[in-house]
Amino acid sequence: MTAPSVIDPSEPLGAMVEHALHILPFALAFTVPVTAIGVLLLYMLRKGRLATNLTVLVLIPVAAVVVGVLGVSGFMFNTTLTTMLLVCLLVVVVTLPAAILLGRMIAARSVWEREARDRERAAEASRRELVAWISHDLRTPLAGIQAMAEALADGVVAEPREIAEYANRIGGETRRLSGMVDDLFELSRITAGALELTLSKVALQDVVSDALAGQQSVADRKKVRLVANAQAWPVVLGSDPELARVVRNLVSNAIRHTPPDGTVAVQLGVDGSNAILAVDDSCGGIPEQELSRVFEVAFRGSSARTPAPRGDEPIGAGLGLAIAKGLVEAHRGRITAHNLGPGCRFEVRLPLAV
Repeated sequence: MTAPSVIDPSEPLGAMVEHALHILPFALAFTVPVTAIGVLLLYMLRKGRLATNLTVLVLIPVAAVVVGVLGVSGFMFNTTLTTMLLVCLLVVVVTLPAAILLGRMIAARSVWEREARDRERAAEASRRELVAWISHDLRTPLAGIQAMAEALADGVVAEPREIAEYANRIGGETRRLSGMVDDLFELSRITAGALELTLSKVALQDVVSDALAGQQSVADRKKVRLVANAQAWPVVLGSDPELARVVRNLVSNAIRHTPPDGTVAVQLGVDGSNAILAVDDSCGGIPEQELSRVFEVAFRGSSARTPAPRGDEPIGAGLGLAIAKGLVEAHRGRITAHNLGPGCRFEVRLPLAV
């Protein structure tokens, strides 16, 4: 089979069509194998980088055009053929960097979209878990309040001492409900971006002292020792009520999970341009697979338990650590958790006031 001659623009239309039909088998014979090789290469690279796949995708039609034209021309290099090859080379020079850049952009966007979907699924699962926990935790104190109120209304409890005891227990359950509602409101402000901080210079020593004083009675009832140590007296730029809540939540969580005769220690220090606030407990450690989830909404871990019936321990909706994380990040800080010694450490880093 000899290579066909090129189409002459001066030919009649019918002759051009006949000439094109004569050239078509030659063009297909040279371009189809190149395209097939390109498709096979794309299949082999299907799990590779997106930029590489786009580069190959750009080169396939250019290579097919060059090989097809060379085959149809019978590899007879003339001015027209050389010019065409030069144009193809310029196309590759221009489009190849664009393909690489576009591939990286699409890959980055794909990764971002995948991560966004993962975050959305995780948030939805967290919301479902929160609803389940809230439903359980609200039902428990409400059932107790209802039962005690009915007992008082029916005259089942008539002795003044018993009436006073029931009233105290109803008050405790009411405070428990109020605490859960307060936690939900605070978390909704954080997640909705409606948290507004009034910033001022805050001495963390005062915040820690007030928080420990507020939690001392709870620690005494559980026979947990509270201690505070300071290697420095850092001052941060923040909101006093929100920082106090962070410390209170961390200390309350530590007391809740520390066994009797254990110790909860609060450490203060400075590391470079950051203030360090660490809360150590004696909880026995957190399983490694749960460490990355301790700040998730409603996550309580495998050691979670229902609070004591008398209400000696503070109750929450599994939101304390999530709220602490949100408040710390609102102060442009960072909070982490890791196992340390007989328990675990929750460490807060906040920028120092200048």
